[in-house]
Amino acid sequence: MTRLIRPEGPTPDDFRFSRRTLATAGLGGLFFMGYAPAGLAQDARPVATDTEGLVVEDVTLPAPDGFALPAYVARPEGDGPYPVVIVASEIFGVHEYIRDVCRRLAKTGYAAIAPAFFVRVEDPAPLPFSEMSRIQAIVGAAGYEQVMGDISAAMDWASGQLWAKGDRFGITGFCWGGKVVWQAAARFAAIDAGVAWYGRLAPAADASPAQVSAGQPWPVDLAADLKCPVLGLYGEADQGIPLTSVEAMRAALARAGRTDSKIDVYDDAPHGFHADYRDSYRPADAADGWGKLLALFETKLKS
Repeated sequence: MTRLIRPEGPTPDDFRFSRRTLATAGLGGLFFMGYAPAGLAQDARPVATDTEGLVVEDVTLPAPDGFALPAYVARPEGDGPYPVVIVASEIFGVHEYIRDVCRRLAKTGYAAIAPAFFVRVEDPAPLPFSEMSRIQAIVGAAGYEQVMGDISAAMDWASGQLWAKGDRFGITGFCWGGKVVWQAAARFAAIDAGVAWYGRLAPAADASPAQVSAGQPWPVDLAADLKCPVLGLYGEADQGIPLTSVEAMRAALARAGRTDSKIDVYDDAPHGFHADYRDSYRPADAADGWGKLLALFETKLKS
């Protein structure tokens, strides 16, 4: 079985790797067209959301550093305007799972945008598990300021689209992208709500000083800076994000008086419990978390 138990990717000892080729290999448009092979479970049966009633497209956005930033966009057909949700990917970038998340959001009335944060170096999506160290290096090159700039670029671009409600923004993200949710909610007053799926909250206990520095700012240090409600969705059995860090984040939120933000923990759920193409997928917990996401976004983005 394939288990990705850490937000930044596994070490070689974390799991045994085997997979069935579920995706179509190769490139189409701006993005790898399948599911990331480094995470694909042998018996995966991912959720597949069709495009009926949707407009989906690959676009490029002008990032602050001058880079032409690729992004996947899914929105309902029609004039809108629709509230916008930024989707921050896992370490594999914009592969089919992330695109499907965007389509799921579009089916419920949002314009979803998934920026390709990593492709300045290389697209990690098509790389196999044997290249995990390379994937980690690609992800590590996407620093905080670059990522925040890319999110800003996505919101600026969306604000110029007639179909977008430019004063209603949400953000959701998974694993690596879950941490990005907390960071962006502390950075941008334009974001109205965030949902973080098992993003790291604090440095690992065995992190080196260099790793601690590279990961800053950490969500546990940003509680007082949050500019909108954030819902964290975490797993009790997450081997990469211990419950001690969850409790530290809860305490930081309490000290900051952020009663509008909270973390829900799913009993026995592993890291990646929403990722329906991995063997970590827990359908009941994923569905419950998705319902909570929609409830928060309905209140904060559609009112």
